[in-house]
Amino acid sequence: MDKKKFCCLPIVCCLLASAHAQDLKYSFQGSTAPGTAVTPQSLYNATAGFGWLTPPDGLKPSIFAVDVPEGNYDVTITFGDPNSATDTTVKAESRRLMIEKVDTLPGKTETRTFTINERRPEISTGGAVAIDSREKGPPVVQDWDTHLSFEFNGSHPGVQTLEVKPDTTAVTIFLAGDSTVTDQTFEPWCTWGQMLPRFFGPGVAIADYAQSGLTATTFEHQRRLEKLLSVMKKGDYLFIQFGHNDQKDKSPGAGPYTTYKANLKHYVEAVRAKGGIPVIVTPMERRRWLNGQPQPTLADFAAAGRQVASEEGTPLIDLNAMSLKFYTALGPDKSTKAFVHYPANTYPGQVKALKDDTHHNNYGGYELARCVVEGIKAGVPALAPYLTKDPGPFDPSKPDSPDTFNIPASPFAIAQKPAGS
Repeated sequence: MDKKKFCCLPIVCCLLASAHAQDLKYSFQGSTAPGTAVTPQSLYNATAGFGWLTPPDGLKPSIFAVDVPEGNYDVTITFGDPNSATDTTVKAESRRLMIEKVDTLPGKTETRTFTINERRPEISTGGAVAIDSREKGPPVVQDWDTHLSFEFNGSHPGVQTLEVKPDTTAVTIFLAGDSTVTDQTFEPWCTWGQMLPRFFGPGVAIADYAQSGLTATTFEHQRRLEKLLSVMKKGDYLFIQFGHNDQKDKSPGAGPYTTYKANLKHYVEAVRAKGGIPVIVTPMERRRWLNGQPQPTLADFAAAGRQVASEEGTPLIDLNAMSLKFYTALGPDKSTKAFVHYPANTYPGQVKALKDDTHHNNYGGYELARCVVEGIKAGVPALAPYLTKDPGPFDPSKPDSPDTFNIPASPFAIAQKPAGS
């Protein structure tokens, strides 16, 4: 598929950056609620600081814009429609799942609040993060640009009001990792990192600094560690999951118990120096089967991560072990439903079958996020009160059925595989 060709499906709402943080309220559908009224004719202009970048017409994604700066924000959305039932799922930025399926009856409303992180590549001490070309994706859904974007998805999305309020006290969970952690911009690729926000209520923002193809070394070379440390405050967290690409390092002396362990310890020390809390996440396994059993491919890197957590006294989320239970529960054939395995022509312009046994789809990313949530409950109890209650407990050996899983697809798709394997 030509990566410049995108499939457009649902409504997308976008927030652009500005110089001043303030409470911003907007009302849609002719709502009489307090806030600036927005009509289909309210086109964006820099003077007003808000408006539609693409007017809503029901046929293509509609993009709404309002100016905000870098930081954390509490976003409150009132869902509903005076005349019809609604079904809305909210994603943000590069397909971060924020709110899963809010249903309302005609004339009824529901209100939800979540906290979201908006970032810039510029670093306060000078210079900027090196941004990958895939991160620059479609202009309206980038993570590192001047936009804070919201995607209103579902069979009949309905939003009546939207309020954006700066939250300077929210806890930030930064994520460091590779293509199995990053916010994947395009369908059908997905990670636990971009599904994780769905499982947190207000007060915690997920800041996913991971990117495809990176190792613990190249993540730092791209100044991503420097950037996140520059905005980290005391009590924030860094979840660290590398291994898939570190495994390919053939430089002299490189290995899981040498350079990899040293890098993890370096991250731990750097975070603690800022008053933050490091958390080691062992890398989930690839899809490899032998005689009906999943085969470890990253066992040494998982073991090295466990050693660092023990030696440094840091919390550990053993995603490697949980992923093996998850795959075992699905079995050799059905486990493809957690990965990017699709026949040709599943997506517009996708002329060849997709068969990727490293990268996950929405279902796989969601289930692995549920594994991480269980790891948080067990190993990072201070974050547990912020978790949403509706998913309930999760056992990776008894996962949700892929046959009934339904997160609506986002507007943009690409057949090109992310860097890393």
